[in-house]
Amino acid sequence: MTKSWTEELLGTRKPIIAMCHLNSLPGDPYYNAEGGMKSVVEWARKDFLALQNGGVDAVMFSNEFSVPYMTEVDPVTLAAMARVIGELMPDIKIPFGVDVQCDPYRTLDLAVVTGAVFVREVFSGVYASDFGLWSLNTGKIVRHQHAIGAQNVKLLFNIVPEAAVYLEERDIVEIARSTVFNHRPDALLISGLNPGAQTDTQTLKLIKDALPDTAVFANTGLRVSNVEEQFSIADGGIVGTTFKIDGKFKNHVDEARVEEFMDKVKSFRK
Repeated sequence: MTKSWTEELLGTRKPIIAMCHLNSLPGDPYYNAEGGMKSVVEWARKDFLALQNGGVDAVMFSNEFSVPYMTEVDPVTLAAMARVIGELMPDIKIPFGVDVQCDPYRTLDLAVVTGAVFVREVFSGVYASDFGLWSLNTGKIVRHQHAIGAQNVKLLFNIVPEAAVYLEERDIVEIARSTVFNHRPDALLISGLNPGAQTDTQTLKLIKDALPDTAVFANTGLRVSNVEEQFSIADGGIVGTTFKIDGKFKNHVDEARVEEFMDKVKSFRK
């Protein structure tokens, strides 16, 4: 039986990709200039080690606290994220990916310079969003991917972006079908309404049934209480808020919560 790309790249079926949320960066409205980049690096190091020691399969670095997000980020954001990952490199023992909110071009650039093996972004569609009209040109993005030598980087397509809706109402299964036909994503990501909100299980099932040969991940809201239900359908999951102290988005990662969650996942895989 042919191995899936997740088994080859991440070492397991139904992987858990944990989010390492970076604090606000230089140029962001809430950047802590007094603490400087040193404080950003140390925050990330503490969270990353808790995730890695807790047993996750992979980690994704994201500028999650660079709110409000930009669809074309400033060069300083890319430089700051590259510095953080570079300083953590001696500690990184598991596969990692990147997500530069909300700029697919710079996400791919960061992947190339850091050695990330996968990326998550919104790569296709036209949306009315909290940060204005959001129009993606997937053909141009993928050509950029190849131009910079990132053709082996796996693309995780978020087709249900938070804080945004399609300009024209479309059935989610048809969006998934057309995305796979036109863009050949390495995985489709299905999200809840906002970070930490559970991905709708019925939506996961509809998309997986329609596209059995495509990896479908739950992008938000996985927790100990629902991981068995969600993983009976999904091919993997991305987890952020669940791993935080008290399950609060703005807190540090709690290693004990990571271990409890991963024990549940590993038991399910058996």
